[in-house]
Amino acid sequence: MAKIGIYYGSDTGNTQTVAQDLAKALDVSTENVFDVSKAGADFSVYDVLLFGSSTMGYGDLQDDWDAFLDKVKSVDLSGKKVAIFGCGDSASYSDTFCDAVGKIYEVVRAQGAEVIGHTSTEGYTFDSSEALVDGQFVGLLIDEDNESDQTAGRIAAWVDDLKKKI
Repeated sequence: MAKIGIYYGSDTGNTQTVAQDLAKALDVSTENVFDVSKAGADFSVYDVLLFGSSTMGYGDLQDDWDAFLDKVKSVDLSGKKVAIFGCGDSASYSDTFCDAVGKIYEVVRAQGAEVIGHTSTEGYTFDSSEALVDGQFVGLLIDEDNESDQTAGRIAAWVDDLKKKI
């Protein structure tokens, strides 16, 4: 199987928990799971990268991602597969739901990555999202505030899809 690195930024702990759940489901050891506040951008040992960020306020990246995304912008991701996940609040921030996922998507695409892990919007309630491209989300979107009963199923379905593409 491909070597996977998981990178996340989390203020409330939700995105960290999702990163850990994904690591377990994909059989990724904890030494390959990184908090972006402490991580470098040497991705050379990985075939697949999972990037996760919560969306803060009105569509902002999680704070630690600002500096980490600058590091990502300096790296050629050609030949890498990247899957993106994020947490957001679809009720209170329905018009910027998981916008951080869309922001990361734009950068990794510009750096030459093949983005995998698109998901259907079916079952989500939101008004707008930068993570929505061509009628699908460009990653896994999780709402622990309003739709936590769907988290486990969404993670399982996403992991099944990723395994087919890795």
